[in-house]
Amino acid sequence: MPRRALDNPIVLSVLGLLLEQPTHPHQMLAELRRRSDAHAAAITRGTLYNTVAALTGAGWLTPLERQRSGNRPERTVYALTDAGREELVRRLDSQIRTPQREFSQFLGAVAYLGALGHGGAVEALSERGRRLGQRTAEDERRLEEALAAGVPRMHVIEAEYALSLARAEIAWVDSVVEELRSGALAWPTGAAREREEDA
Repeated sequence: MPRRALDNPIVLSVLGLLLEQPTHPHQMLAELRRRSDAHAAAITRGTLYNTVAALTGAGWLTPLERQRSGNRPERTVYALTDAGREELVRRLDSQIRTPQREFSQFLGAVAYLGALGHGGAVEALSERGRRLGQRTAEDERRLEEALAAGVPRMHVIEAEYALSLARAEIAWVDSVVEELRSGALAWPTGAAREREEDA
């Protein structure tokens, strides 16, 4: 079994999902996509099935039964083993204790903000701030609905964290836009760029 499959970021999500209840990969995929926009964009059927095979090979999952529904093909239901539960706890403990520098596409893009020009940078950041604000408002509404429906706060704690990050990003984006508009964040001239490159 390729070691890379066990290092895939979705391993933790699959183990966590199976901690809740045994299920088959088709349902895992649907549930992971439902719970997270990041998963919806990143997880393919092939990646998930390869990950499940690797986790089974590692002894962290075990097939329980095969189910058939109507004319659909049989689907194998998997459950977490004791070793899988231990691995889940080990990974969770490590990832929560140890801060990592996580690279985002936005971080990579903002490093080259100057390539947009002053007006382009203000416009792009302003639009990002508006879009983040809309998405955050929707996420806040969904979280409030879940809590009002009686979902325990501990079951949606990751949504609180994501909202906290989003609010911090909106505040930063808005402050940079304001500084660019007011001139508090100076835009380098060609000569200033040349001096910086020569330094």
